[in-house]
Amino acid sequence: MIHGSLFQDFREKESQDPFSLQNSKLLRIDMRYGPVQAKTGSMVAYQGDVRFQNKGSGGMGKMFKAAMTGEGVKMMECSGSGELFVADDAAEVQVMYLQDDMVSVNGANVLAFSSSIQWDIHRVQARGAAMTGGLYNVSLRGTGYVAVTTKGNPVALEVASSPTFADAQAVVLWTSGVTMDVRVDTGGIGSMIRGGTGEMLQMAFGGQGYVLVQPAENVVDGGHQGGGGNKGGGLGELFG
Repeated sequence: MIHGSLFQDFREKESQDPFSLQNSKLLRIDMRYGPVQAKTGSMVAYQGDVRFQNKGSGGMGKMFKAAMTGEGVKMMECSGSGELFVADDAAEVQVMYLQDDMVSVNGANVLAFSSSIQWDIHRVQARGAAMTGGLYNVSLRGTGYVAVTTKGNPVALEVASSPTFADAQAVVLWTSGVTMDVRVDTGGIGSMIRGGTGEMLQMAFGGQGYVLVQPAENVVDGGHQGGGGNKGGGLGELFG
């Protein structure tokens, strides 16, 4: 006989929602609502009959972008019946429902989304982006559920209230209606040598909507990155 409340405290939480949080770090997906796209390797458990298909780079168009930018896409299509549980290295999971809307997401933070959501790799259009070699994000558009991960609890900043700036490697996503430009520290290497912060690349946001920022930088595991691929991580981690 086993004593203690372990199996009661952490028993699966039943839900009728297609995407629901089992806890802050674990997403439960009800497969009755149709196939989903999930980050390759994110499956931690499933019950029932769930099948997984590696979708690779998602078609010739995205493969061509991968060849041109050094960024590819590693997602898997999950289908069948039952419950699927996904997570990413015990990161916090954030769930949202898009209704004919769009978000631009750092590829390292994408966890899963409904198959009804259209996705693509896109180059961030910003005046200063050319100075960095280019910035690439994943656009998720349409109607359906989207789950992203954050390192710790994020902050959602409403950009219309005041000029908003963030470390490029801490930005998780921004909503439609938000404009973004890139600012590069004019102090350059000299600023770093003189004991500056070394925060060379900043994102400046305006327009209407929200930008989601996590309390950590994707320096090792990912982050916004130029197409040259000189740094590890970024879309090259999830989308490569």
